[in-house]
This record gives sequence, C-alpha cells and structure tokens, in this order.
Amino acid sequence: MNRYFIELAFKGTHYHGWQRQRNAISVQGIVEETLMTLTRENIKTTGAGRTDTGVHARFFAAHLDSDHEAFSNKSGLMYKMNALLPQDIVIHDIYPVLPDVHARYSALSRTYEYTIRPIRDPFDTEFSWHYPVPLDRDIMNQVAAGLRDYDDFTSFSKLHSNARTNICHIHEAVWNIRDDKLVFVIRADRFLRNMVRALVGTMVDVGRGKISRDDFFRILEGRNRSLAGFSAPPEGLSLVAIEYPAGIRI
Repeated sequence: MNRYFIELAFKGTHYHGWQRQRNAISVQGIVEETLMTLTRENIKTTGAGRTDTGVHARFFAAHLDSDHEAFSNKSGLMYKMNALLPQDIVIHDIYPVLPDVHARYSALSRTYEYTIRPIRDPFDTEFSWHYPVPLDRDIMNQVAAGLRDYDDFTSFSKLHSNARTNICHIHEAVWNIRDDKLVFVIRADRFLRNMVRALVGTMVDVGRGKISRDDFFRILEGRNRSLAGFSAPPEGLSLVAIEYPAGIRI
C-alpha cells in the first residue's frame, strides 16, 4: 500500500462537517463515495480534523492508503473526481507521501479565519456573520494577544467532547480589517471542537462592552464552558491553512 495526501477545499454550508456521520451528509462521505465510484474499492480517508456543521475549508488535507493504478495518473484522477464531486467540493492536489505521515497528527499548525461584516450583504451571507453592532477592535486585539499566554481552553471547548486534552498552544491571534470586514485570524498547534466560534462569541461580548477584558480572562481561567459567551454562527468560520513538516512528499 502507498500513502497519498489529498488537498481539497469545500464550502461547508450543506454539510455536517468533514467527518463521516450516520444519517448525515459529510464531506468525507462524499469524497469516499467518489473514490469508490472511480476505483471500485472501499478506500477510507483520514482527515486533518473534523469541522463543525456549516464551517468552510479553503484548505483541507486527508490521507489514504491504496495501491490502485488510478493514483499513478494524478491529473487524470483529479479530473475525474472533480467531474463527479458537487460544485462545493474541489480537489486541488493528490500526491504520495512518506508512509508514516498522518494528515491529523503530523500537522504542525492550523490556521482559521472568522469573518464579521457590519453591513448587510446578500452575496456574502454564507461566508460571514452579519453583526451590525459597533465593536472595539483595539480591546478585542488586547484579548486576542493575551491568548498566547494560556494553554488550557476548557472554557471554549464543546461540552462532552472526546478530546484527550484541552491543551492548545496559540501561535497567532489577531483581529484585522479586510475590505471593511472584521477578520479574526488564529493559528495554533491544535483546536478543540467549537473552540474558535466560542472564542469569537466571547470576544464580541468584550468588543461591544458587555464584559470587560479582565472578565474574559477570568472566564478563560475558570475552565468552565458555561462561563463563556455564545458560539458565533458557523458560516463565518473557515479553515485556511495547515502546516506540515518539509519533506513529507515522495
């Protein structure tokens, strides 16, 4: 068996996340069904992580093991997959990697972006959160910068998740202005389920003056999800990058 990486992107609006689920449509399920149609083999993929329902990925990676001849013609396989896949999923690359490379566990970091638009835009409803209340970006950036001083994000993790640890190391966290939109960029070695959306929702409470900067860090230190604010809607969140070690390709 050879190990391959698939690089893809998807609009998550109509999917219950990446991970295959019983009685729900997932990106993984669609990709695996497409591979089965083309190879007549039950090829299983392992994704870089699971995304929440409705969350997008401008970049995503998965690995699979196969010795099927279809993988010897990368461009041909990509063309056929993209012809069969729905318009909201696209394959960008397929390539062989070292046999011990893992799409999830070999990742060095992941980067998410969350987009808030203050002005209503009917052409952007699926990719950003319309929030017309004025927000103080300066104090939100003070909070974001402080995230790098912490590693236990229990207060921003989905309750009853099966995560083995709630420890994450934040490498970057900043609120930027981009085309009149407020964009939160966060990069870390790993993320908990619902973590970015819970962080955004609570930071919005800071930005609108509902809670103070000190309140935010008391919530973080409290290690209790019930202390934190609401989770921001999924449509504003996108996985935009995954960093892997150099030299994994064969």
